[in-house]
Amino acid sequence: MKVGRIKSRLLCTALVVMLGAACRAGAEKSETPSAPVAVQVGQENIITVKRECIVLGPLVSGELRAAREATVRAELGGSVLQVTAEEGQAVRRGALLGRIETKSLEDTRRSAESALKSAESQLAVARREAERTSQLVRAGALATRDLEVATSNVTAAEAQVADVRARLVSAGREIGDAVLRAPISGIVADKAVNVGDVVTSGTSLFTIIDPSSMRLEASVPSEELSVLKLGASVQFTVRGYEQSFEGRIDRISPQADPTTRQVPIFVSVPNTGGRLVAGLFAEGRVVSEAADGLVVPLNAVNAAQEAPWVMRIAGGKTEKVSVTLGLRDPRTERVQIVSGVNEGDILLRGAAQGITPGTPVAVGGAK
Repeated sequence: MKVGRIKSRLLCTALVVMLGAACRAGAEKSETPSAPVAVQVGQENIITVKRECIVLGPLVSGELRAAREATVRAELGGSVLQVTAEEGQAVRRGALLGRIETKSLEDTRRSAESALKSAESQLAVARREAERTSQLVRAGALATRDLEVATSNVTAAEAQVADVRARLVSAGREIGDAVLRAPISGIVADKAVNVGDVVTSGTSLFTIIDPSSMRLEASVPSEELSVLKLGASVQFTVRGYEQSFEGRIDRISPQADPTTRQVPIFVSVPNTGGRLVAGLFAEGRVVSEAADGLVVPLNAVNAAQEAPWVMRIAGGKTEKVSVTLGLRDPRTERVQIVSGVNEGDILLRGAAQGITPGTPVAVGGAK
């Protein structure tokens, strides 16, 4: 019995020792600090610093038009006999575009030719009669009054010849007007007539534009008028094109629109290769200031304080970096950073800027 009690005491002691060791191990394990969990940041909350061009100046918007454009109109009425040009076709100056029927004009010209021959014959007779009368008057066979009558007949015959010749020239000119030719070299932008159509004088038949000469007819707010000057650069984009274009102010209207108070400007645009198409809408700005440098969205910079700063991700952690700002473009909500960051740096923007500096972050999720 005594031996059993001793064994029980030894067993209890061993259990106490083991439990104490386990407690100490648990306590030591709980005292070891765990690694901090990285804050997840979505792609929509970061921006990569890039080198871009930032431009300041008055906004412009308007329509592209050809600087050289010509409308071919019918100069006489009649049925269209021939059409040789189609929309989109390139033509050279003087090229045949079509013909209008001239049957009645041909009849008029033949009648004028016949009348001219008759008038010239009558003029020849009147001149011979005047010459004979003059000789007889000098010989005393006729009175001076007879010579005056003969001279008057010559004058009337000459006037008749001149009148018939004018009618003949007019008929020839009208026949020439029936032949439609291109007044400039370019592209047929519009064809409003087909064979068999009956047209009247003044009807628009063809429109030809020179695609190499393009201009932007735009408007600028009147309060920005002081910035405008001839030759100033204008950068703009055109719907349907991914690239931007540049032109120069060629003319500034001396009068603002009475309704919108916008000032019309005319910008000459080089159209090498004829890429730009007339009639498209364009918008951009007159370049008053421009800089090429590191550019980020405005919401990536905290400028509420006197010293602006950004929150950059470096080595998997956030760090607060003071920056120096340059040009700001409110229209595109971008700002130039002169110093403080490098191209390729990743910055937090928006609400993500509230993360405490030094916090581990992990970028993930769709942008």
